[in-house]
Amino acid sequence: MGHMIELRAADGVVSEAYVAQPKREVRASIVVLPEIFGVNAHIRTVADGFAMAGFLVVAPATFSRIQKHVNLGYSEKEVASGRALKNQAEALPAPGVMAEVQAAIRHASMASRGKVGVVGYCWGGLLSWRAATRLSGVTAAVTYYGGGMTLPPERDAKPLCPVLAHFGSRDPLIPMDTVEAFRAAQPQVQVQVYDADHGFNCDHRGSYDAAACELALEHTLGFFIDHFGL
Repeated sequence: MGHMIELRAADGVVSEAYVAQPKREVRASIVVLPEIFGVNAHIRTVADGFAMAGFLVVAPATFSRIQKHVNLGYSEKEVASGRALKNQAEALPAPGVMAEVQAAIRHASMASRGKVGVVGYCWGGLLSWRAATRLSGVTAAVTYYGGGMTLPPERDAKPLCPVLAHFGSRDPLIPMDTVEAFRAAQPQVQVQVYDADHGFNCDHRGSYDAAACELALEHTLGFFIDHFGL
């Protein structure tokens, strides 16, 4: 359904992104921010799913400043590679990879001539939170088990748009006490907690939970539809 394009950030850096186009009239746009595994088969499937729901979708390659064409699976070795790439990306001087996210938002807005939402998974969840608190052009944002966003200083950032945050109660990487601290610090954010583990949305991982995935997607689509005014 989709294809790869090139994006140019404000500083001139060129990166790639996966774009999925709906078959019917575009309702609005969604920027999908990947996990630490790049724009892999799972993220392309997620993007295609949102396109089937009527949205134009852009999934930027957020590792482009570190390494091009990252497409990792979920083996122990690949997880280690993804974590190493994430650490390098997080060490970039500001705005770092957020420049690619802003470029994707800009492209999505121009391509659809409509409102833009952002959704991210794992590290992409953190980037989605940062997009909601730092970037322009975001109508609504959704985060899935965004590592780091429940801890200071991210926890105390002020969102500039409505946010829906999904967490798993059995996620060892995001303890529930930090989720509750986030909920207390961000009363305007809609927080949903599922009886699930980290990565429950990804059917390529052992932690995949079909029931939690389906319910979270229902909440996500409803959230975007409401805030897009569709």
